[in-house]
Amino acid sequence: MAHALLRMGELVATLALAQDSAFGQPLESQFRSCILGDRLCDQLGLDSDEHATVFWVALLRYVGCTGHAHEVSALFGDEIGLRARTLVHDAADPHEVVADLLDFVAADAVRLPVVQHVMQLGRDAFVPNFAAGCEIGDALAARLDMSPAVREALRCTFERWNGQGFPNGTAGRAIPLAMRIVHLTHDMEAIARLRSPTAAMMAVTDRSDRTYDPTLVDAFVQHGLAWLHELESLDPWTTVLSLEPQPSRMLSGADIDEALTVVADFVDMKSLFMAGHSRRCADLAAAAGAMLELDAAAVTALRRAALVHDLGTTAVPNSIWDKPGLLTEAELDRVRLHPMLTEQMLRRLSGQAPVTAIAGAHHERADGSGYHRGRRSEPGDLASSVLATCDVYVGLTTDRADRAALSDAAAAEHIRRLAADGVLDARATDAVLIAAGHAVSRRAKAKLPGGLTAREGEVLALAAHGQTVKTIAERLYISAKTADHHLQHIYTKIGVSSRGAAALWAMQHGIID
Repeated sequence: MAHALLRMGELVATLALAQDSAFGQPLESQFRSCILGDRLCDQLGLDSDEHATVFWVALLRYVGCTGHAHEVSALFGDEIGLRARTLVHDAADPHEVVADLLDFVAADAVRLPVVQHVMQLGRDAFVPNFAAGCEIGDALAARLDMSPAVREALRCTFERWNGQGFPNGTAGRAIPLAMRIVHLTHDMEAIARLRSPTAAMMAVTDRSDRTYDPTLVDAFVQHGLAWLHELESLDPWTTVLSLEPQPSRMLSGADIDEALTVVADFVDMKSLFMAGHSRRCADLAAAAGAMLELDAAAVTALRRAALVHDLGTTAVPNSIWDKPGLLTEAELDRVRLHPMLTEQMLRRLSGQAPVTAIAGAHHERADGSGYHRGRRSEPGDLASSVLATCDVYVGLTTDRADRAALSDAAAAEHIRRLAADGVLDARATDAVLIAAGHAVSRRAKAKLPGGLTAREGEVLALAAHGQTVKTIAERLYISAKTADHHLQHIYTKIGVSSRGAAALWAMQHGIID
């Protein structure tokens, strides 16, 4: 049932699966590094609190990765392909990192000169992206009620032992022990999987006192090869959940909704054109479900499914999501995989089968023309049909990379035509359009959170969707200087320092339509 308890360990492990997909890695890669971290904690004789911190840090290390995916992709193209390469290079060796980045874009005649120019600017060119990732990761970890020790470690996600990391150049033991452990175990898992366990052992020794804490290297060298071979015989999901700090933290009621909203925001941070999408779908779907007189449990499942329905989008690069032109068939094939990946990730959550079933079917159509299964809707699929219709409506009324948002009226007319043609379920369509309340503004603008003025709310909404100071000024008929002045005031008022963090705050506080 949708009202079943939700185990925090399972939720965070599911987020780790999405992080794996965002880095182009097989699902459960972070589980294996978490297991290595546990073994290393045992070897070091660490206490239960330190074990717990390493567990959560290992599974949440890249939880801020969606917050700067757009910026990375804008510079390098396929950010997932790029990130996949970074898992085996020596991040504490600037020459290796630069060579890897240049090699990745070497064949792109348009992008290569831009990247070379950025390289010439040096370290400062990369600090904002890494800082944004840390800031957003910390905000999401705080909303999951992670401990101060976990949050402190996550702030050093991209730092390195020799001080050559980002964004602050934190070095040595100033990096929390949990993150020093995770730096080593994540890299060793990737190198062992992509190359060999022997190559991993050679790398850990070579990088000692440069990339990794030498004390940790000495401990890993003793048993690391055996641990890496042990991973081949373990079930990662079962094993990693057996390591969850006890007693397991169980969520219920509103706490489940809040945790799934964290997942929604993690997903929707990925693209400028996705900001707030899942929250809007959830609100609209719940209202439509109530109009259809679905029972309370079904409405709860529908709302929660809407929050997490796009989890699989993390596996599709922003070079596709943010492409201004038509997608190729190969690109469309990648897009069509995301509902299946959503289902694969969510089905591991105990007691959430109704949520998983609805979320996995959000691109199916009444006439069987949808994906990923391409099956026709049945009478019992009403909740899935509602979510599918909400996803279309919200998408149509939002700016996309290849088109501007349709008006509410135009979107409604388009959906009515789809229903008339049998593509969308007629009952679901009627309920969604009524729930959308076309005569009513979607956002009350009289009083905004954070002490923002109405104008600041407009500026923030545009900035969250990736508009530059210049375009914000043009859209609002103000000077660029005034637009920038508004942005600085907004950042100060809401306590953030990056566009990604501002977008996350805007989604969380209902600023984005």
